[in-house]
Amino acid sequence: MPSSGTTAATLLLNATYEPLCVVSSRRAIVLVLAEKAEPVDTAAEIVHAERLSLAVPVVVRLTRYVRVPYPAQVPLSRRAVFTRDGQTCVYCGGSATSIDHVVPRSRGGTHTWDNVVAACRRCNHTKADRSLAELGWKLPNPPRTPSGAAWRLLGARTVDPRWREWLGVPESVSA
Repeated sequence: MPSSGTTAATLLLNATYEPLCVVSSRRAIVLVLAEKAEPVDTAAEIVHAERLSLAVPVVVRLTRYVRVPYPAQVPLSRRAVFTRDGQTCVYCGGSATSIDHVVPRSRGGTHTWDNVVAACRRCNHTKADRSLAELGWKLPNPPRTPSGAAWRLLGARTVDPRWREWLGVPESVSA
């Protein structure tokens, strides 16, 4: 059975230190051994081969620049909405268990980032298919499409604390 070090994730940076994607540690080790990448940050675990020992890379940088076109938007998913809203209900601040359409779909609301929020079951049931104006409720902040390298690369995946300086993610954010 492989060690946890070879099945963990590694952040892959372009030659310009721009975050590109997340690869398995096994793939990162192969890139380092092929001299296509160099380790920038390593874990305490060591991988041993017959004639070689190598620290498991946590962040690697490609030795040559790669031009990559990025998708225009972050895909909308339930997990990503919960991550964006910090796992809390936008209406009452409780623990979120469902998603809610601010403008209900039955009234022409869309299933897009600017109309979907995390909500607790009680608030979602109370709101039902009514508008915020009918209930006298207000959103503290309007919902928006997440942006930045962390969202583009990771979506709702949990950020390894050792990647934060390369992604520009504050300590309190998980993705």
